[in-house]
Amino acid sequence: MSTYRLYYFDGRGRGEVPRLILTAAGQKFEDIRYSEGEWPSHKSEMPLGQMPVLEIDGFKLPQSMTVARFLARQFHLAGKDNLEQAKAEAVADTATDLLNKFGPIIWYEEEPQKKASIEKFFANELPKHLRNLETLAKAYSNGGSFFVGNQLTFADLHVYDVLENVLEIDNNILDQYLWLKTNRQEVGKHPKIAAYLKNRPRTAF
Repeated sequence: MSTYRLYYFDGRGRGEVPRLILTAAGQKFEDIRYSEGEWPSHKSEMPLGQMPVLEIDGFKLPQSMTVARFLARQFHLAGKDNLEQAKAEAVADTATDLLNKFGPIIWYEEEPQKKASIEKFFANELPKHLRNLETLAKAYSNGGSFFVGNQLTFADLHVYDVLENVLEIDNNILDQYLWLKTNRQEVGKHPKIAAYLKNRPRTAF
């Protein structure tokens, strides 16, 4: 049986989607979390000098979305066929578009610029990204509560994680996006995910 280790910082960030996929799949893995102080002494151990990195039986795989797609295929959370897989990846890429705009603000900017940037993002950028996600849901969900194929895929997990950063600032933001709100509730009710969310380490992001 293969052994899995996930290397990342002690936070959600780019490492949380792989954690959620492994958790939903019921796959045991070693969740290795480095502090900012520990990271420099381990940086040379990673293929590209960055994290997250997934280690499978000694082989180290970099790049967060490559890791997510690999795990999704490995544990049958990528869609039932090539078309469903493409749909799930389109949703995940759309969520990544949101993260790529918002992540640098919440991770790297400092006050007072950070507050102003968040307000601008919520007013001008966020509605577009949420509408894009609901557009894909309407096209792909077949009337269900999951993005693709009426069953959980890594796309749902990725959207769940990305929107967590938004909801920590405004918990009511999905009130105007009822499909996304329902989807989030369904993901959160998954027994393995619910247990993980209840017990995972509390981190700032």
